[in-house]
Amino acid sequence: MDAHRKQRQAQHPSLTITDMYNVLEKLRSGEALSAKEQKTHEQGLVSILLQLHTELDAAVAAAYGWPANLPEEEILERLVALNKERAAEEARGLVRWLRPEYQNPQGTQQTEIGLSTKTKVAKATAKETLAWPKTLSEQAQAVQRALQLHERPATAEDLLYQFKPVAKPQQGQRLQQIDSLLQTLHGLGLLRKTELEQYVK
Repeated sequence: MDAHRKQRQAQHPSLTITDMYNVLEKLRSGEALSAKEQKTHEQGLVSILLQLHTELDAAVAAAYGWPANLPEEEILERLVALNKERAAEEARGLVRWLRPEYQNPQGTQQTEIGLSTKTKVAKATAKETLAWPKTLSEQAQAVQRALQLHERPATAEDLLYQFKPVAKPQQGQRLQQIDSLLQTLHGLGLLRKTELEQYVK
């Protein structure tokens, strides 16, 4: 997303982030664009930027185990409830570290992040081969499960083989999808990244 914005601004120096996001909000609301906004839309490829945000929102929702199309009010209600739940857990001494190598250098075992046991990624067995889901939210959950199945730090290429094989021409696209989801989950604090560029729960 950041690379997309920087690339468009490099090609069009007068293009601003504010202009792009004003147009993005109009696209979301279905409002008609003015001639100036249409130019911004074309220079900034704002439809692609909107798609990137939509995919990121879906991945975030999947990480929490929530539907991707929740209204803003319900998202806020759920976050408030989650905050209360976490505060109660920490009062009992249960801390869910996001970056244990910095927050918990003593090595106390980190508990799994999730809203409840209902939304945790199911445990996988060593013999299990995973199907690749159709929706982005299910794909995010499948990647987390594949990482559990791998049972050690893994790259996107390692996890590729945890899924049912695809035709060779499609492997590059699948690998890119897995890598993108790993980066998103890492950015959300749901995965850790090692010095060897591998991911681990």
